[in-house]
Amino acid sequence: MPGITATGSALTSRGLRIALTLIVSCEFMLQLDTTIMNVALPTIRDELGFSQTGLSWITNAFLLPFGGLLLLGGRLGDICGHRRVFLVGTALFTTASLVGGLATDDVVLVLTRAGQGVGAAFAAPTGIALLTTNFREEAQRNRAFAVFSTISGSGLALGLVLGGLLTSLLSWRWVLFINVPIGLLVILLTPKFIRESETNPGPFDLLGAFASVTSMTSLVYALIRVSEHRWDDTVALAAFAGGLALFAVLIVIEARSPHPVLPLGLFRGGGRSAAYANLLLIAATLTSMWFFLTQFLQESLGMDPLTTGLAFLPMAAAVFAGSQVVPRLLAKTSPRLVAIAGISAILVAAVWLSTLSTDNGYAGSVLGPLILFGAGAGFSMVAHNLIIMSATPAAEAGAASGVLQAMLTVGGSLGLAILVTIFGAAGRSAPPSADPLVTGVAWAFGGAAVFIGAALVIAIFLLRTPRPAVAPETGDGTV
Repeated sequence: MPGITATGSALTSRGLRIALTLIVSCEFMLQLDTTIMNVALPTIRDELGFSQTGLSWITNAFLLPFGGLLLLGGRLGDICGHRRVFLVGTALFTTASLVGGLATDDVVLVLTRAGQGVGAAFAAPTGIALLTTNFREEAQRNRAFAVFSTISGSGLALGLVLGGLLTSLLSWRWVLFINVPIGLLVILLTPKFIRESETNPGPFDLLGAFASVTSMTSLVYALIRVSEHRWDDTVALAAFAGGLALFAVLIVIEARSPHPVLPLGLFRGGGRSAAYANLLLIAATLTSMWFFLTQFLQESLGMDPLTTGLAFLPMAAAVFAGSQVVPRLLAKTSPRLVAIAGISAILVAAVWLSTLSTDNGYAGSVLGPLILFGAGAGFSMVAHNLIIMSATPAAEAGAASGVLQAMLTVGGSLGLAILVTIFGAAGRSAPPSADPLVTGVAWAFGGAAVFIGAALVIAIFLLRTPRPAVAPETGDGTV
């Protein structure tokens, strides 16, 4: 079809809509996988004979390669072509999902979860880069990032619901099998409807790649270890020290490399450094919200897993509503002001939840903050993504989106590790008349309010809206 295929000079309106659908479908699949497994864990433990300690590796086996390979995956897209690496990552993730769904023992399932992590590390950053290179007009790009953020937030919420439904009605295996048709659809249609980016061949930075993978893997492992043990755990401290030392080595290597895996120019000017810092703080707040509210709803309010998943749907609806409003706001104001509005909503929600009690139930204690969290996430994620990606040259879009995803991953793990410590200490010191879990959750949200409060200060004083680096597209399509 002339004008629609990705090999043509420009995509039509219909072609752009299909391209956006494919990119966000892959993102939905990746985000869905973040929460959909959680509900199925007890069933998997019983069927495959996992120990309680071993069960955590169903999650950790995904997080380690995902966090460790994000910087490399994004930069490989710049070098080899974003679409090519996006397809490789999606194919790896889909294949691992199929094999994992067929697993008959714990070792195979853990290995396939690691395979999913590798695939996601290639597909996630290059998907964001493809939004930048395929949607070049400002209005198109604003709309595309709004839809992308909506699907990201919805996937997290719907994962809890779908995990409960699939595990109850079919089998835990379907929480993995559900990825297969989505992945196949993306693989088959992406070459036709998504334009390939220009490649940037040159000597590959092997030392930088090694330092980026080992440093990120060490840091992510250290954070996982802290969340399961304590901050004085010697293994966690050693992993932290090793990760920070390797990251320092990475900076030295990249400052001298003509083709760095991590271009240091990404952190100069344009508000990108402030935006990256804020994404880390926002992820620290939102990831902790999922973790602590799930416990509160199930343990203190007595909800079952499926009802807990349904309880998060108002947040998904608020993410959708907030993301739909953003493109209209961006036509009249700057991404910086939209980011400030979103962060402010998240801050109010975190402070509200720091007063949590069981007296008012779900409607009085949780529903309002969930709506604020959703709307705030919709506003802030779209705005920060645009601030980072619109100022990034197409040749570095993969690297920029790899750092973006790394900030979200490390921020979520770091926030959870810190707030779990606060949660435990507050629960142990709760007065005899108080519920230790409720006291701990309330204090944890107090800590989350500090995170998001710091993000608000950064947004007000340091965040700047850069001049777009992507030239307008000559085509006639609209999203």
